[in-house]
Amino acid sequence: MITVVAKSILKDGKTDEFKNLTRELIDETRKEKGCIEYVLYEDIENEGVFTFIEKWEDMDCLEAHFQSEHFKRIGAKVNELRKSRGINIYKEA
Repeated sequence: MITVVAKSILKDGKTDEFKNLTRELIDETRKEKGCIEYVLYEDIENEGVFTFIEKWEDMDCLEAHFQSEHFKRIGAKVNELRKSRGINIYKEA
């Protein structure tokens, strides 16, 4: 199993737009082959900080997700709302 932790720090005032865009991304991604879990978390203490925690069957499924139409389309829009982002990809030890 593969786990992804993807953190976004948004530009000021972009929280609502980010949440609206990511709703569709979440809905479509959860239908993908190999998606076990795809959840967006909002930081309680830091406004504008969000983290996706994702679980995938394997790297092939994750790579297919990165190539999906909805990921590319929505991801391009979401990138415009971010100050910064970080992604870590883990495998079980």
